[in-house]
Amino acid sequence: MSRRRYRQFCPLAKALDVLGERWTLLIVRELLSGPKRYTDLRHELEGLATDLLAARLRELQEAGVIDRREVPPPTPATVYELTERGHALKPTILELARWGRPLLRDPADDRLPDSALLLGFEAAFHPDAAVGLDETYDIEVDGERVTVRVHDGTVDVTSGGAGEHATLRIVTDRQGFMELARGHAGDRVRIDGDADALVRLQRVFSLA
Repeated sequence: MSRRRYRQFCPLAKALDVLGERWTLLIVRELLSGPKRYTDLRHELEGLATDLLAARLRELQEAGVIDRREVPPPTPATVYELTERGHALKPTILELARWGRPLLRDPADDRLPDSALLLGFEAAFHPDAAVGLDETYDIEVDGERVTVRVHDGTVDVTSGGAGEHATLRIVTDRQGFMELARGHAGDRVRIDGDADALVRLQRVFSLA
């Protein structure tokens, strides 16, 4: 499978030669949260054919964006991970996510990957609104659960729940999440914890 090239002496064109093919940036998105096995990527990137995934991974390796390495026993596996050059794409991907947020209208039947939820919170974060704030939010949307930790103008978003350490726990579906982002906590949203923390959450994150 040959890649299309723009054949222009331009840094943007050269970047698109590497990153402009379908699925490529979504593979990078998946690896931003850490190393993944081939099967992990196939599971999260539903609709991506296995031969095309293999081709995209090979292209990203050749471009120095990702590495492939063997994890030793007791749980041996082959994983893919971002290189330093690959991690340097994160600010660009966050800006693309911010640009794409206005396009999130009706959730319809689109799948919500865990990585998209992680990226979405980082892209929606307003550091200035979080100065002096120290809270942890445990948020579950359509079964995908993340922990969002805000500390004095910084944010850390990780997979999994925060448990008893959460200031606020929210369980909802995509439609309820969109409504919550617009300031309406309807029947689709279950909220446990400090009610005032919900107001602070909505202030610190532009969720839609």
